[in-house]
Amino acid sequence: MAGAMLTRWLATGFDPARVTVIRPSGKPVAPGVRVLTGFPADEAPPAMLMLGIKPQKLGEIAGLPIGAQTVLISVLAGVTTAGLRAAFPAAGAIVRVVPNMPVSLGKGVVALHAEADAQSAESAAVAELMSPLGHVEWLADEGLCDAMTALAGCGPAFLFRFIDALGNAAALLGIPPDQAARLALATVSGAAALAEIGDAPPAVLADRVASPGGSTRAGLNVLDAPDGIASLLARTLAASEKRNAELAKGG
Repeated sequence: MAGAMLTRWLATGFDPARVTVIRPSGKPVAPGVRVLTGFPADEAPPAMLMLGIKPQKLGEIAGLPIGAQTVLISVLAGVTTAGLRAAFPAAGAIVRVVPNMPVSLGKGVVALHAEADAQSAESAAVAELMSPLGHVEWLADEGLCDAMTALAGCGPAFLFRFIDALGNAAALLGIPPDQAARLALATVSGAAALAEIGDAPPAVLADRVASPGGSTRAGLNVLDAPDGIASLLARTLAASEKRNAELAKGG
């Protein structure tokens, strides 16, 4: 995820000389970006430090020599600001970031949550940094971060599965599979674009397409059944939210 974010930042003109990536392998990331195998303790602490490791590895980097001048940004799913503060007690403001993969295209979703005592200037600086990545929103309740991960972080995979299922269902009606896959993708892409600029919520747009007694309504009746798409997605996101919390605890 951190790599996808960096890709977008560089594509929008962010100076690579301002970026240092720390990775044990030392493998290059992008032209102009400095890569180190360890934290440069002999240099002045950075203005911002973003953690992009697996949550279970937080203990391996806890206590890095940073102080109040460093804003700590974390994309570690499930790791709370309290957990981050315990690992980095001397850090400045701590901000959790919940992004998803479309950030690499500037079409992502980025949810932010900061400690209660974070300064407005620090929060604004983080929000500005995230703005090229897509749609940015603040979460007042940190308890919603796991739910946000289930929605935005896992959501693209669920949508990809829906597109695949839509194409497969069309193939069962006789459309050649490769053509059905292309048409399903184009249908979802166009509908999403329409929903984005629409003057009503998606539920209302769906009803506008469906005339009484028509073919669209017949299909919606299946999706709207008690065991239909609403129930399916509620169970899907609940499972992802639960697992996200388990992973943060090392489960």
